[in-house]
Amino acid sequence: MTVFRTPQVVLFTRDIDRAAEFYRGLGFDEVFRTPRTGTPIHVDLVLDEYRIGLATETSTRDDHGLDPVADGQRAALILWTDDVPAGYARLVKLGATPIKLPEPWLDRLLIAWVEDLDGHLVQVVQTVN
Repeated sequence: MTVFRTPQVVLFTRDIDRAAEFYRGLGFDEVFRTPRTGTPIHVDLVLDEYRIGLATETSTRDDHGLDPVADGQRAALILWTDDVPAGYARLVKLGATPIKLPEPWLDRLLIAWVEDLDGHLVQVVQTVN
């Protein structure tokens, strides 16, 4: 029986340096990059023990023979916070594209949506009483 562990999402990007800088600006810490010098083809970042990867579109195509899509709303990264309006404003200040202003959802959450610099959806969410 195969046992899986340590799930991770990898987001494809055309500009890995820009994408890594954006996520570091949100508080993610870089924990892996290859190659170690120069422009990387893959970077892993961690926030609260959750790991995301960034991989260049060209490396994924050339190294693995896959056909990645590096634009559009293909995935959503969810960031929980205690202050959605402040989190939303921080994302926009870092260059994210506003999609939906903060609004109540399910009578118990406040959510807002942006797109990161590569068009991935980012939702900021908090529990409200």
